[in-house]
This record gives sequence, structure tokens and C-alpha cells, in this order.
Amino acid sequence: MEKIKTDVTVLHIESDADNRRLVHEILSNNGINVVEASNGIDGIHKALSTSPDVILLDIALPDLDGYEVTLKIRGDERGKKVPIVALSTQNDKKMIQAVGCDGLIVKPIEISKLPEQIRAFAKAGRPTVQIRSDADRDDESGLLLLQGHKLADKLQKKVEELERANRALLESEKIRTDFYRNLSHELSTPLTPAVGYLNMLLNEDLGELTPLQRKAIESIGRGVTKVRSMVENLLDVTALSTGKMSFFSREYDFNMQAREALKLCSEQFRERGIRVDSSIPKSQFVGIGDSEKLRRAMVQLLENAVKFCKPDGQVHICTRRTADRFMYLVYDSGSGIPEQELQAIFKTFYQIDGSPTREHGGTGLGLALARKIIERFGGEIWAESPPKEHAIGFEWAQTMVGLWVPVQVSVANV
Repeated sequence: MEKIKTDVTVLHIESDADNRRLVHEILSNNGINVVEASNGIDGIHKALSTSPDVILLDIALPDLDGYEVTLKIRGDERGKKVPIVALSTQNDKKMIQAVGCDGLIVKPIEISKLPEQIRAFAKAGRPTVQIRSDADRDDESGLLLLQGHKLADKLQKKVEELERANRALLESEKIRTDFYRNLSHELSTPLTPAVGYLNMLLNEDLGELTPLQRKAIESIGRGVTKVRSMVENLLDVTALSTGKMSFFSREYDFNMQAREALKLCSEQFRERGIRVDSSIPKSQFVGIGDSEKLRRAMVQLLENAVKFCKPDGQVHICTRRTADRFMYLVYDSGSGIPEQELQAIFKTFYQIDGSPTREHGGTGLGLALARKIIERFGGEIWAESPPKEHAIGFEWAQTMVGLWVPVQVSVANV
């Protein structure tokens, strides 16, 4: 079969890959060379650099739309003579002609007629009516078109700037995630034998301890446990950010998880001299979800209360339920949270007081980890300072940090 001679080049600017593939096949099989662009920015560059005979331009592009692309092309000397044919689902000839297009093909395209239409536009070229340049025209439409060219130029530059910034952010996020993962691994590796030997010493597997030695080793153990907890939080935040943490869906008792979380933090409250009580019903709040992840989020709320509640302060924990959700609320008598910080405290690594001499410790990971977990449940975490609602008996509270989760977690979230 004799190969059809290629004598026309068309630039097809279209965001839909299937449409590009179909048009490319039809036109190339009919001897028309096809250059493709998947967005407006790329289309502008190729229109001004490849000198096509015809530009086939989809109006509904995602970055710059077809009108803006046309204005930009027509504002450049290299793009004034090439015919531009708009592809649109709407028959808006006035607008298409106003921006500088020479024809319109209404979607869906009649594929059988497309090669003939392209050749006709290539042969006819642009109208040869002699008119003054846009800069010299003093009528209102000419001035508007000139301003349109300038606007399209500014918009193109802004979109390109945003795309560069977005690529830089994505690269920065990848570098940061890799760093956290590698750092966590390097820290957790030496911690493993340290924890093992500390347990052996405390169990007196390596010999009997004097009271002073036991006290010293217990102090070291608390420090190692704290570091290990921070490393685990860092690993968890990284895993959640990259979508690599698995969530399970099984039946659990919400109130039991609340009691278990309180039990895990009871020693911290005792060491700080904080009085803690709770109003957790003995009845079961039976839900579906990942109980272990939920408990970890609850622990983070309690540890936050420990950190910000002064010695001899008070903390109250309660659970509630509605028809479709469970709530876990932690009230504390700390100094409160400034209104402008109520949302920011859930950001990764955020510290209300980030100075080296800040009163409270921590890495800014706890509440961020809790937020990410609860969001995977399809729930929400929030803070109030002062609390908007007070339970009878603890009006003393300055802050309430709470979370809610659906009774039954959607499969899509886990």
C-alpha cells in the first residue's frame, strides 16, 4: 500500500489522552503530520516554535483555557498567521472569533470529516484583510484585544511560576519524607539493644542491683522510652503521610479503648502530680474500625494534656455518642490556647512556643499524628479554648481537645 504523502502539520492541543490518540490516528492515516500538547502552556510553546500549518485547540483546557491560549499565541508575531480551529462542546462563535480563532468544530467531532476540514483551513490560511496592528487601533475592540494579549501573557507567566513552585514543593516533600524515614530507622536501630539490656538489668538477669543502681537504671529507662516513643511517632507520621500505614476494620469497644489509653498514661499524670478523673460509661460503645490506631490517637490527646497542664492541675476525660459517631473529649486546667493557634496545633512539628527556652517539651508530632489517624477514620479532631460546653463539675477547664469517629468506618478510609 502506498504511503500517503505528509504535506500538512497540525498542532493538536488537548488535555484528554484518548481524544489525542484518536485524532492522531485519523489524521496521520490521512497524510497529516500531528504534533501534540496536553496543556495550554505546552501548547503555546509548541505553537510558537514548531510553525504548524493549523492549530487544533480544545477550549476546555485545565491550566489556561483555549481563549487564553489563543490570545497569547495571537499576541506573538510568530502566531499571527497560523489558522486556529477551536474545539468546543458549545457553539459560541462570537467569543471564539473575538479572541482570534478562525474556525470552530463542535464536539463530538465527526472524525470522517476532520482530515478534509484540516486541509481546508491549512489551504485557506488566515484572512488577508489589511488592518492596522492591535497597538495602532483606536477602536474599543482593538484596545480590549490588546489588553487581552497582555493579560494572557501575565497569566501564562503566573501559571508557569506556580507549576515550577509546585514541582519544587513536591520534590521538597519527597526529600523531607525520605529524611524522616532514614532518620527514624537510624535512631530506632541502636534503641533496640539499649531497651533489651535495660530490661535485662531491671530483671536482674545480669546480677543483683542495689537500690541506688535500680533507681538510676529506671531513670535511664524512662529517658529511653521517651526517645523510643518519639521515634515511633516520627515513623508513624511518615507512614501516614505516604499512605503506607495499614488500617484494619474490626469490631471494638470505644469506651474500652478510652480506658486503656488512660491506663497507659496514668504514670505520666502521677509523675506530674496532675489529678485526673473520667466519666466513661461502663456500657459498651461498639463500633467498627482499627481499635489500636484509635487508642494511639487517644493517648496523644492525653499526653498533650500532661504536657500543658501544670503540676497539681486537673484533667477530665469523657466519652459521648450520637446516632452515628463516638466522641472522646479531654479537658485540662492548663494555660489555654490562643484563638489563632487552635487549628495550627494539629500541624506536623508545630509548636505554640518554638523558642529554645520554651516551657513545654515535645516535638510537635503527637497531635499531628492523632489528626492523621482520625482523618483516616473519616472523623475529626479539634480544640476549644475555653471549652464551648462544660460538663457539670469541671468548669475550671481552660482547654478541651476532642475527637470524633464514625460508629462504622467506611472501607474507603481504611
